[in-house]
Amino acid sequence: MDATILEVQSRNAEEKAKDLLAEDFIPAEFYGKGVDNMSFKMDYQTFRRIFNKAGNNTVIDIVVDGKKGPNVLVGEVQYHPISGNMIHVDFRNVKMDQEITTNIPLTFVGTAPAVKNLSGIFMSKIDEVEVKCLPKALVHNIEVSIDSLEDFHCFVRIKDLVVPAGITILNEPEDLVAVVVEPRAEEEVTPVAAVVAEGETAEGEAKEGENKEGK
Repeated sequence: MDATILEVQSRNAEEKAKDLLAEDFIPAEFYGKGVDNMSFKMDYQTFRRIFNKAGNNTVIDIVVDGKKGPNVLVGEVQYHPISGNMIHVDFRNVKMDQEITTNIPLTFVGTAPAVKNLSGIFMSKIDEVEVKCLPKALVHNIEVSIDSLEDFHCFVRIKDLVVPAGITILNEPEDLVAVVVEPRAEEEVTPVAAVVAEGETAEGEAKEGENKEGK
């Protein structure tokens, strides 16, 4: 997968996060085994566009102050609890000649006959898988065909997934990925008016009985 280029600026300790956010910059940290941690700041909208496209599993080439920097993956993005805006990003160091462990999202494709012909309900049990591979082998998503789900006794398991060369899935082979379940039987619901009427009748009978006993 081709790397994506992201231009950032170095950030010193005096630059506070709240001030950067007010100026539409996002503070970021770079870390990794055997490398020095670095602090960055980057344009909010520029990073937002790249992250929407790249996600957490696309190699990004960092350009720091106009000079080539490290290859990274987005490790974690923090969001404001109220506005939902991104407020901080962690970048993981990536060495292109060393395998990494990360997650790749699943995309379900095709039509399940059990849904089309039996009115079943499609259920995905997981939406991503953990993988190990060289950074250049990463893909944005893994497609999962659901055409084999012919009835309610068919399953898609990890061992059924077709992945590109160079990628090893770390989930257990028998782990369930997708299934179609039978539609729920509609429960008979007693109309509210009938329940109220029945209650009023019972209450009336009880009062009538009390009146007779009091005579």
